[in-house]
Amino acid sequence: MKIDYSTKSTNDEIRARFDNDVERFSNLETGQATTIDAPLTMELCTDAARYVTPNAADLLDIGCGAGNYTLKMLSKISNLNCTLNDLSLPMLERARQRVAPQTTGKVSIIQDDMRNLDLADNSFDIVLAAATFHHLRDDADWEHVFSKLYKALRPGGSIWISDLITHDTAPLEQLFAKRYSDYLDMLGGPEYRRKVLNYVAREDTPRSLNFQMDLLKRAGFKSVEILHKNSYFAAFGAIK
Repeated sequence: MKIDYSTKSTNDEIRARFDNDVERFSNLETGQATTIDAPLTMELCTDAARYVTPNAADLLDIGCGAGNYTLKMLSKISNLNCTLNDLSLPMLERARQRVAPQTTGKVSIIQDDMRNLDLADNSFDIVLAAATFHHLRDDADWEHVFSKLYKALRPGGSIWISDLITHDTAPLEQLFAKRYSDYLDMLGGPEYRRKVLNYVAREDTPRSLNFQMDLLKRAGFKSVEILHKNSYFAAFGAIK
C-alpha cells in the first residue's frame, strides 16, 4: 500500500526546528529527555563500537546534532577522524566546536540530507546514527541509506543505531503508544505530551525494529545485534 507523506514536515521545516534548538541539544539530559533510556543507549552504542573496532580510525556520525554521540565515542577511542553530518548548520558548528578539542584527528562537517551523502566506499570504521533514521520516508529511502552506509564501512566496521521505532503487531503498537504517552505525561504533564506527540506525528516516520534488522541483513551486513529495547525506542546495529 502506497503511503502519502505529503503532510509530513519538509527538510526545510525540520532544519528550522533544529537550527533554533542548539542549546538544548548540546546537553544530553535536556536534549534527549523525550527519548527513553537515552544515556544508556548512548553508552551501549559507543561501547559496542569500541569492542568491535578497538583500533578504529574514522567515524561518521549521521544526524549528529550538537555532537553528543561523537563526544561519547571519543571518550572511548581517542583521536578519531570525525565526519559529522546534519541538516542544521548551527548544530554542525556547535558539534565541531565541541568535538575538535577532544581529538587530534581531522574533524569534517557535511551539511546535507543523509540521502544525498556522497561517501567513498570502505572509508569508515564506525557509523553512529542516533535519532535520525526516523526522518526517512518510503522504503526506497531506507534501502538507499542503509545500502550507502554498508558500502561506506570498511570490512569489520560497524553501524550503531539508537532511534524511535514502531511495532508490526497492532495490539503491541497500541500498548507501547500508551506506555510512551504515560512516560511523556510523567515528564511534563498532558500539555507536554500533546506537544511531543504532535511533532512526532508531523515530522517522524519511524519503522519497526524487525524492519530495520531485516534491512541491515539485506544490505549485506554479516552480523546484526539488538543492544536494548524499551517501549518506543531501541538501540541496535550491525557488523560488516
